[in-house]
Amino acid sequence: MCNDYRLEVDIASIMEDFDDLKIKVDLPEGTPNVAAREDIKITDIAPILRTAAGGGELVNRRWSWPSQGLKGKPVYNFRAEGRAFDSNRCLILADGFYEFTDPEDPKQKRLDKWLFTMAGHRWFCIAGIWRESPVGEAFTMLTIEPGEDVAPYHSRQIVPLPRDRWAAWLDPQVPAGDVLGALPKGSLEVTRVFPLAPAQPALL
Repeated sequence: MCNDYRLEVDIASIMEDFDDLKIKVDLPEGTPNVAAREDIKITDIAPILRTAAGGGELVNRRWSWPSQGLKGKPVYNFRAEGRAFDSNRCLILADGFYEFTDPEDPKQKRLDKWLFTMAGHRWFCIAGIWRESPVGEAFTMLTIEPGEDVAPYHSRQIVPLPRDRWAAWLDPQVPAGDVLGALPKGSLEVTRVFPLAPAQPALL
């Protein structure tokens, strides 16, 4: 499951794309800091667009809440199957997410790191929910059975949403099952970012 993702898109581009989709965005806490970040990890603060009247509210919140009081394990992924999610929906802003697999080289101790991006999108949203918690308001990513692009790398996957599903996820009247689902094969592009492939010798 996803425990690391990326957002390197500037706030102006984000606001422009929501505007193009006629998604009304309020800034109840001012314009959130959306600094380019290659790695957003569990417990980090990051921007989400959460359901609000007529659109959404763009705020910064913590990724994950503790499962039991302050000392419980962080809930950073949440199984979607069989749940309605008729409140507290949010869009998690991203332009890539990572999965990790056992290395091809047994001598290598660190896991291979793979970056998933969405074909045809400079950035996208991940389906999430938010809630109050002992550490304040926090969000988590929903997970489903993996689609064809993710299945070779993990037995579960988060739900990356293309542009035409963003407004639907913000609307709690739209059934979750109509929005949450794996994308067709080839929708996600995969690149190994660790270890880097060895450089190819220059052709003479």
